Amino acid sequence: MKKVNITDVAKFAGVSVSTVSLVLRQKGKISEATIEKIRSAIDTLGYVHNVAAANLRSNTSNLIGLIVSDLNDTFSIKVMASVVRKLESLGYMVFLGQPEDDKEQLQKCLKSFIQQGVAGVIYFSVDHYSYGIPGPITESHLPVVIVSKSEIQGSYDVVQSNNREAGNSLVRYLIDRGHRNIAYVGGDENCLIRAERLQGYQTVLQQYGLPFRDAWVLPCEDTTYAANAAVSSLLKKYNNITAILCHSPSTIIGCINGAYQVGRTIGKDIFLTQQISIAGFEDMAYINLTSPSLTYVSSSSEDTGTEAALLIMKKIKDSQQETQRVLISSQLVIRESA
Repeated sequence: MKKVNITDVAKFAGVSVSTVSLVLRQKGKISEATIEKIRSAIDTLGYVHNVAAANLRSNTSNLIGLIVSDLNDTFSIKVMASVVRKLESLGYMVFLGQPEDDKEQLQKCLKSFIQQGVAGVIYFSVDHYSYGIPGPITESHLPVVIVSKSEIQGSYDVVQSNNREAGNSLVRYLIDRGHRNIAYVGGDENCLIRAERLQGYQTVLQQYGLPFRDAWVLPCEDTTYAANAAVSSLLKKYNNITAILCHSPSTIIGCINGAYQVGRTIGKDIFLTQQISIAGFEDMAYINLTSPSLTYVSSSSEDTGTEAALLIMKKIKDSQQETQRVLISSQLVIRESA
């Protein structure tokens, strides 16, 4: 059977080859009636548009490279899914690279992307202990957008989480509910995400004239066991604490267990002397499975992915545009735990 080509489609639809080409590339001002006629011809004849060949002829590409170092990171996975959905809706496809934390592998990944003819790259930064990004990314001649949960310094196109706002909104909510003794548990002392959330936490305390107590800001290893031990010890020593902010999913689970161990129950009613409110920051796939259900600040992964996709499109269309830094706002989700 003869392979159907664009000329066959044009003849069947009664239009020129150039008109069919414009419709396939979604270019030009073509009437809806003509577009429908061409689509009908494509369906009837079974024509398959060779996008790669078309890109080669026009020196364009509909491919975007995604670099995700940690496929165990829930935030990165959620954002990546959002990026893919948005790019596909715009007619783009993605190549995924996972160089882990290896500079040589990252260089190979970028080289492979160039060989495949990608139009741009979205890089997911998972190093939350540094304000910078790896050399191969900064030295790349491809349009690059960086997605990060912590602050990135420098003149780069970045979509990042507003951690200060997240810490701010949780503490403000708890204070408005009557809490005055609020602790923060979890995270490494050198973690930038933790530092940014704590800036928001401390700002609100100052606004309400409340003291910042170092002893109530407790770092710990990111395990349920470490958080369990930290919280039970903290509540035994300071039984006047009425609310706890949890840094990570492991901290949340450990915190709930640690509170139960010292005879505290979890909930909103701070007038019950044995009750404590617990709130966290959503990065967990099982956010809806805690008991009681958790009050949290959303990481807005859907918005992050959409903004990253739109920003790389802008960079591809105009590589000379000024760099942009997009701060993604969080959303407070009020549930049973606080």
